[in-house]
Amino acid sequence: QVQLVESGGGLVQTGGSLRLSCVASGRTFSAYGMGWFRQAPGKEREVVSVISATGRNTFHRDSVKGRFTISRDNAKNTVDLQMNSLKPEDTGVYYCAASPTSFSTLLRSYPYWGQGTQVTVSS
Repeated sequence: QVQLVESGGGLVQTGGSLRLSCVASGRTFSAYGMGWFRQAPGKEREVVSVISATGRNTFHRDSVKGRFTISRDNAKNTVDLQMNSLKPEDTGVYYCAASPTSFSTLLRSYPYWGQGTQVTVSS
């Protein structure tokens, strides 16, 4: 079992930055691939960024490449998402998720989810 708690969301203007953090419980955090997902109102949940268990491999969806960076600290059981140059289309609830599969962009690979944190980017 893995429990996840996100923090760091908020309201920011276009072009601003936010850093999301996710703290995981459990002693086997380093065995899990981690991902950040988001869901905008009226839309399906989508993958944003993924990082492998070791942190060597990362994925960012095309629309956030060059603006978002995912990182993890296995000693602290944390995974962060640094978001720069934010746009109104980045608005949504952001979820941290854990997968026993080391590296996956598929939602169905993630059985453990946090409660989500709201990110709102004003134009």
